[in-house]
Parts: sequence; C-alpha cells; structure tokens
Amino acid sequence: MKKILKVLLYFIAVVIVIVIGIVSYVSFFLPNVGKPENITVERTPARIERGRYLANCVTVCMDCHSQRDWTKYAGPMVAGTEGRGGERFDQRYGFPGVFYSRNITPYKLKDWTDGEIFRTITTGVDRNNKALFPVMPYHYYGQLDREDVYSIIAYIRTLAPVKNDVPAPKPDFPFNIIENLIPHKAELQTKPSESDTIAYGKYMTRASACVECHTKDDKGQIIAGLEFGGGREFSMPAGIVRSTNITPSADGLKVWTADLFIKRFKLYQDTSFHSPVLNEKDFNTVMPWMMYSKMKESDLYAIFKYLQTVKPISNKIQKFTAKG
Repeated sequence: MKKILKVLLYFIAVVIVIVIGIVSYVSFFLPNVGKPENITVERTPARIERGRYLANCVTVCMDCHSQRDWTKYAGPMVAGTEGRGGERFDQRYGFPGVFYSRNITPYKLKDWTDGEIFRTITTGVDRNNKALFPVMPYHYYGQLDREDVYSIIAYIRTLAPVKNDVPAPKPDFPFNIIENLIPHKAELQTKPSESDTIAYGKYMTRASACVECHTKDDKGQIIAGLEFGGGREFSMPAGIVRSTNITPSADGLKVWTADLFIKRFKLYQDTSFHSPVLNEKDFNTVMPWMMYSKMKESDLYAIFKYLQTVKPISNKIQKFTAKG
C-alpha cells in the first residue's frame, strides 16, 4: 500500500512539474512571432489616402481606436477623437477581463518604429512583446497585402496627437496565460486585381473581418463550418443582439441583389439620414454602419459577389432579445 501511495505521489509531482513548466513557457517565452522588421514606410500621398480609406471604411481601425457615441444608433464616431483609444471591453460584454483599445495617435506611437507597428497590426504582438486581445482581428490583417499594411501605417502617422493615457489591460485568469498562445506569424498575401471580382471580394471581405462577427462562436473562437452564417451574440445595454446570416441561403442573402446590398450600406451616407438618439431600452447594433457606408460601391459589389459563393447555411436569426 505504501509503495502504491509513493508511486501515486511521484506521479502527481511529475504532473505538477510538467504543468508548471508548460505554464512558465507560455507565460515567459510566448508569444513568439519573430522580431519587428527593420522597415521605414515612406509616407507618400497615395499611401496616406489608401490608408485613410482602409482605416476608416474597410478595416475600420477607427471603429475601436476612437470614441463612439453609444447614445446613438450604431455608435457613430465622435469627431476629433480619431485614434485616441480608450474604448472599454469587459465582462459585461462577455470578455475574459478588462481591455481597452490603444491610443494609436503619435502621442503614443511617436517612439514606435514602423516595424513595431507593422508587427502589431499583422500579429497582435506589441513593441513590448505582449499579446493583444484579439478584439482587433489581427489574424485577418496578417493576411493582407504588405502594401495595404504600409498604407495604414502611413495614414496613422498623420493623425493629430491626442493626449489620452489608456489603462493597461487586466485579463482574467486563466486567459492571461492563454492569450499568449493566440498570436502567430503573419501570412501576407497579394491583393488580387479588382478585375478578378470574386478573388478581390474575398480579399476585401477578409480585410473587413466580416466572418469574425457574422459567425457563431464558442468562447470567442468562431465555429468552423459555420462561417458567415450569423448568430454571434453581442451583449448590449438593451439586450442581446445577434449578427445576421450573410450566406446565400434562404435565411441569408439568397434573394438579395448586389444593388440592394450596396443600397443597404449607402443608406447611412444619405444626407437625409441622421443617427437617432436612443433610449436605454432601444435596439442598437455594434455594426459600424457609418464607417462601412463610406466604402466604395465597387468594393461593396465585390464583397457581395464573393459572399454569393460561400457555403449556404440555414440559420434563421432572432436579431434581438430584449432584457427582461
């Protein structure tokens, strides 16, 4: 009996040592995505304008890295707060801790190298080798064309410096360890020609990270096989909002035309539209309509044509469930 107990204790001790070793490795040696590249991004007018378009209308960096007015429908950006950061994501909205969008104006990034910014955008690892919470869809940005990432860097370098010191993130246990496993090296791709509508639409869909919100998730990870089928839940003050099905199914975009799809976005660019002020119990959405509405019609057309090629998923969405 003593011998069995001794073997059992030895086994437990070995398991503890292995667990401590794994946790220590993940905590102190990860993430490992390589060192920042030694690059200098030339700030040409063309790059700055391309970056402005991407950051405000496609990748919508300004969606999170600015202040949004959540008293109005779709939380339009507050003018003059571009890049200041400070949007809070916490347990109230299902996040495993408290996280804040970073200040990306020169007030904070003036001492960062272009290589450090490039690595952060494409891998989710900051200049201090700390993993960022993937509310920023850096896995998708890491599949963009290098030139597009350069354009975003060129643009954010032109932002007015805004003094805003954002609190450090406070991830809950055990996510403070798990988050180090999430970043991986970028897998940059070449942007297809706009004449190749489907391939280009796929690229722009990836740049817009549509799949991230329009797919059901399990503890923050999208469920493979359900891409674009909608149903991801977002906790809002008035209740639970669910993303729509954007596959070419009867529950999604099957009966939609490209013209209808484009008009749905451009509605928010109409001069007669004013984002209504909402009461606490009114329906609202996390979809940054005001930003996506500025996307070029040709890009929206390409996105629609690509979405018509994805696997149809039958998933009728209950868009909103009000709090009791």
